[in-house]
Amino acid sequence: MSPTAPRTPTVLLAEDDRAIRNALKRALTLEGYRVTAVADGVEALAQAHRSRPDVLLLDVMMPGIDGLQVCRALRAEGDRTPVLMLTALVETADRIAGLDAGADDYVVKPFDVEEVFARLRALLRRAAPAPAPAPASAPAPVPAPDGAPTAQGQPDTREPGEPGEPGEQGEPGGQGKPGGQGKPGGAPNAAPGRYITAAGVRMDPQARRAWRGQRELELTRTEFELLELLIRNAGIVLDHPTIYDRIWGYDFGPGSKNLAVYVGYLRRKLDEPGAPQLIHTVRGVGYVLRED
Repeated sequence: MSPTAPRTPTVLLAEDDRAIRNALKRALTLEGYRVTAVADGVEALAQAHRSRPDVLLLDVMMPGIDGLQVCRALRAEGDRTPVLMLTALVETADRIAGLDAGADDYVVKPFDVEEVFARLRALLRRAAPAPAPAPASAPAPVPAPDGAPTAQGQPDTREPGEPGEPGEQGEPGGQGKPGGQGKPGGAPNAAPGRYITAAGVRMDPQARRAWRGQRELELTRTEFELLELLIRNAGIVLDHPTIYDRIWGYDFGPGSKNLAVYVGYLRRKLDEPGAPQLIHTVRGVGYVLRED
């Protein structure tokens, strides 16, 4: 295989109905996935431990260990592999149970296989590592006013009144900025401009960490991405289709409660007694982050 050829995504499919399992395996293979298909939750856990897939496709109702128990077990082990649930249960409470178990998305049976493909693509996009930034090129040397080099052998290009060495008062790493010494429970040292902030919430997208005030928030991947989207658009009402497209890569349609479920999760983690609510519902439109 060429070093530049894309790697074939791997799917672990767990479905106890043999007809559905075989049909899905065949369809996924034709779509370009490398599929391992098993018939129950015990086999699914064993296979996930042997060879970690790129994404799991789990039927909820399986004999013995069901899909929810498989998902809970993997999450308890720290396994963050994306999980797409297959369920014949259509009640909102059932779908919430799947999300609470650690699933990232779900498809309700009977389903269109194209919908399964679309949701798998969205999960794999979200799980893909961000590309490494290109190294910055070194600036061209600029002669000092008198032509003399600095103590490090490089021309001194500081403006008059600018601090001298890193770590001085007012410089990152010194005493004058929060990133210098850090605070208990606060953000770690970081380069200027690394954080995004709005309405008293601070995020470090590179480290995947977030705080409200000095309290760090424990967020799932989807919750983090939803909060980041709201912070980057603070004060702007984002409609449902926009949020679905940016977070899931797929519009679930007007009858879906998926977004409302995740907004509810995020509110419970963000809100504090006596503090203003940050995520507001604009009925019939969408959501906005603002501090009233």
